Amino acid sequence: MTDPVRIEGSVALVTGANGGLGSAFCRALVDRGAASVRAGARNPATVTEAGVMPFALDLTDRDQIARAAHDHPDVTLLVNNAAAMMPVPLIGADSLEHARHEMEVNYFGTLELCRAFAPVLASNGGGAIVNMLSVTSWYTPAAYGSYAVSKAAALSMTNGIRAELEEQGTLVVAVHASVIVADATDGKVSRREVARLALDAVEQGTTEVLADERSRAVKASLSGESVQ
Repeated sequence: MTDPVRIEGSVALVTGANGGLGSAFCRALVDRGAASVRAGARNPATVTEAGVMPFALDLTDRDQIARAAHDHPDVTLLVNNAAAMMPVPLIGADSLEHARHEMEVNYFGTLELCRAFAPVLASNGGGAIVNMLSVTSWYTPAAYGSYAVSKAAALSMTNGIRAELEEQGTLVVAVHASVIVADATDGKVSRREVARLALDAVEQGTTEVLADERSRAVKASLSGESVQ
């Protein structure tokens, strides 16, 4: 079992930091006293959260990922929030273009970041990785088929790197949520709440977060009938 990681005084790197949940993660980290928050985005000029350090990061660009690890050798917390989501089915889509892009970002890009920063985290005492997943990691709705497949792959990858990085003391947290909104309503969870729960897990040494009612219900149903 890996140890909890304190947010206060940490050096955090957040991907997909230019709005939405990425901005919420950045704000929560700043509010909890992180020593530095590095905010990665394809266009760093779109990062508007105060108190963070924007930099260019495209998960489909291996050179940018390698440069990020080189330029940020003091990172102790990696938050993999960036993702691609295309509302297309598996069979009915016009081509495999969207499916390939989702896999490139949600699986390969996230794995590439984990691989690049694993030695950085090891050299800084272990640290933690937070992978933002989805309720569709566990089931595949027809309308979002290829996205669900990419998130299922990301979940399996997250479990694998957790086992692999345990020896170096790196905590790996999987965060699942359904519909994330600006302000919580009707069973939907807010961005601020997802960020809070994820960072609470880091500080408590918890490896899984079920951020909303839908995620908890789907996880509970896995041993029963299939989810519709």
